[in-house]
Amino acid sequence: MGRRGDTRQRIQDVALELFAEHGYEKTSLREIAEHLDVTKAALYYHFKAKEDILVSLFDDLGRPVDELIEWGKRQLGTLDTKRELLARYSLAVQDAIVLFRFMQENQATIRELGVGEAFRDRMLAMIRLLCDGSADLTARVRCTTALVAMHAGVFALEDVEGDPEEKRRAILEVAQELVSAAHPTA
Repeated sequence: MGRRGDTRQRIQDVALELFAEHGYEKTSLREIAEHLDVTKAALYYHFKAKEDILVSLFDDLGRPVDELIEWGKRQLGTLDTKRELLARYSLAVQDAIVLFRFMQENQATIRELGVGEAFRDRMLAMIRLLCDGSADLTARVRCTTALVAMHAGVFALEDVEGDPEEKRRAILEVAQELVSAAHPTA
């Protein structure tokens, strides 16, 4: 059973790399199979179509985010909770840079397959957890920007020298400062 999971993960990794490099539409299952040095039949055992691979990538990313959202809903909504929510989110998505880049460059495909809507719904749920319903517009912008900063910061610092963990912590610090500024009385 473990080998099947490893193969599935390898297929996802190679497919995402090719999708990001050549574009989703220009990448075929044959190319994915060739890069993996397996037959198309072996690939079909795990995924019937490239759409299935892409949906599985979003499902895998979405699962820990969904769990985090459920955790956040059970909390009191204090500033400390909001800061912890961002810290946990930062860890949940730290390896998703290629997927985020793919999303940015293939927005039509994302909309077509419906995975974009699920991602948007997750982001809206995260923003609701970060920002009180009675918050003014400026506070809402800060909370939304905190989440956007966590995604965009990865791209912005990609070519900057430094330890990836230090970069992640710096991005998190900025996001937490934005949420703290949105809740000045906390």
